[in-house]
Amino acid sequence: MNKDWLLVLQQQNQLEKVMQTGKITEKFGLVLNEQEARLILEERRNSLQEQRRVEFGEGIVPKIIYEFCDSDYMDQNNYVDTIIRLQEIFYLYKNEMEDEITDDELLHLMKEQFELLCFGDLDYLESTCLANFAQAVRAGYEGYQASGGYGEYARFDEEKRWDYDLYLDTLKELCWG
Repeated sequence: MNKDWLLVLQQQNQLEKVMQTGKITEKFGLVLNEQEARLILEERRNSLQEQRRVEFGEGIVPKIIYEFCDSDYMDQNNYVDTIIRLQEIFYLYKNEMEDEITDDELLHLMKEQFELLCFGDLDYLESTCLANFAQAVRAGYEGYQASGGYGEYARFDEEKRWDYDLYLDTLKELCWG
């Protein structure tokens, strides 16, 4: 009985922490009702079980919400689904990077790539950006520690990216011959 009481208290505390994020997120047009917050926390439990992880305290959900709430690629229509998917990706890559990277470093890396490289595409974030970075971390790369996870992915990016200067040169040639 004592064990159940502690579990209920912990779950209530986690729910309160997630609901408190609304004070910040409503500035960005993002609001969770209690049912949505409970769904996110239920999916958190599922992700933790799937990844065979244990988490103490308030967990990563409020940090994910705070990190991503100002995203150009998140709105009220996709808010809950995006948070659920981000937490799944987070736990997966904590394992893939063998817990070498801190929560904050991983969140900064995820957010930066989500915004600047993936343009909100969670599949690309998971299957390309974080997969490449995890491989580097497992191979011993530690440069992210000095930067806090910011500006690190470019070192491992294997994809050819948009070249703005080349675009302008080509446009000038086509238009002005």
